[in-house]
Amino acid sequence: MANFNRLKVVLAEQQKTGKWLAEQIGKSNCTVSKWCSNSVQPDLKTLNDIANALNIDVKDLIVSSTNH
Repeated sequence: MANFNRLKVVLAEQQKTGKWLAEQIGKSNCTVSKWCSNSVQPDLKTLNDIANALNIDVKDLIVSSTNH
């Protein structure tokens, strides 16, 4: 499966857990886990909510299409 988001990496860089993020944005731990494993992708509004919770630009959550 292709990696489309960098959520797992960003959480590790910020030393935050999926559980913490789930609480911040009102989602289940299971949902955040699926995003981290790239088996499911968050919608654009949710990506924005995640970026706000982590205090980063939403672009930092997405794997660039130019980086293969």
